[in-house]
Amino acid sequence: MSQSHSPQSTDGAAPAFDAFAAKDALNGVGIMKDPYPRLAELRAECPVHQGSVSAKFGMPGADRIIAAEDEQAAVYTYKGVDAVLRDAATFSSSWYHISLGEVIGRTILEMDPPEHRRFRSLISPAFTRREMDRWEREFVRGIVDSYIDRFAAAGRADLGADFAFHYPIHVIAVAAGLPVDDLPAFYTHTALLTNVAVSQEERLAASRDLGAMVQQLIEARRKDPSDDLIGVLVRARLDDADWDGASDRHLTDEEIISFLRLLVPAGAQTTYRAITTVLYGLLSHPEQLAAVRADPGLIPQAIEEGLRWEVPLLSAGRTAVRDTVVEGCPVRAGQHLNTPIGAANHDPARWDRPDDFDIFRTPQPHLGFGVGPHVCLGIHAARMEMRVALEQLLVRLPGLRLDPDVPTDGVTGLGLRTAVHLPVVFDTL
Repeated sequence: MSQSHSPQSTDGAAPAFDAFAAKDALNGVGIMKDPYPRLAELRAECPVHQGSVSAKFGMPGADRIIAAEDEQAAVYTYKGVDAVLRDAATFSSSWYHISLGEVIGRTILEMDPPEHRRFRSLISPAFTRREMDRWEREFVRGIVDSYIDRFAAAGRADLGADFAFHYPIHVIAVAAGLPVDDLPAFYTHTALLTNVAVSQEERLAASRDLGAMVQQLIEARRKDPSDDLIGVLVRARLDDADWDGASDRHLTDEEIISFLRLLVPAGAQTTYRAITTVLYGLLSHPEQLAAVRADPGLIPQAIEEGLRWEVPLLSAGRTAVRDTVVEGCPVRAGQHLNTPIGAANHDPARWDRPDDFDIFRTPQPHLGFGVGPHVCLGIHAARMEMRVALEQLLVRLPGLRLDPDVPTDGVTGLGLRTAVHLPVVFDTL
């Protein structure tokens, strides 16, 4: 099956999927089936290699656009990646300013401690487990059911195109307070903002458009406070004695807008890709799917194994602030360091049979959500959204299985890993 994006928007109009297709193609989706043998070769040769990850596969990639080959290195072991991501004093997140700063604005993604800690502590209360329980009760489960309603009577569906592609951005829109009537426009913006495969002019135009939408909502929340994310950010106060001599201040409009420019793509695209890979892991291992169907209490460990087995974003980036050593290998100051989490999560030094999907393996921490100061802010949201999706799909689609008459490429990609199409059949009542 072709790995093109062909789903329709929720209102029947076709959103701008060309930008998604360009981003996917740049990141090897539909092209690179299995990068793990080559990643294993690289890891066995040396923990750290000079140059970009994409170049090691002879493929284009975002990493090759962001920085020159002689300015990059990559770490391929679990121990090395874990150490780099934990050490913010040596490895700066300013890497992300190169690819995203001008388009999104300054956000916690590119900040280092202590600035990162101050801003993150301001935002993190909006993403606690308790707050996710509220999301689940008030709107997430209903959103999941609304999409399942569209194909439940048909006996077949494409869980990638018909479900996973649309569901996460709908959740983020409701949580943030964005008007759901504008979902196609929001998806267009998410396809452009983080996409170095399209022109800077197109990305900046999308940035301005989304910023204008959020600006109107900020002004509305100041007049009429609400509990959505924009409302929370409008009321939040940043404790920072170094700012103009004041002990605290509100976030500026631009800081709120920048955070939303980051949140919408991250919350929509990453969760979409993660849902598809966890679903494919279960659907392609029917005995494990049957075990989860019989005991829904296994869903959380299925999610964790899915995120270890196939991370939606193969690599994170950092910049060395001084000459240092990683896993016995020199890294020079100013060098951009790729941390291929997918390679780390398949390191046989940490996991037996690392390439196998096995929800019954002995649990231990993986790097699917990152680690250290920049561990995913939306970790509880992502886990909750995936759990609710699996719960409802298994309850409402009895006998769920891959469609034997429609081939699928499964999970593909290098920079990004996604099962774009998941053709399934199921029993109807």
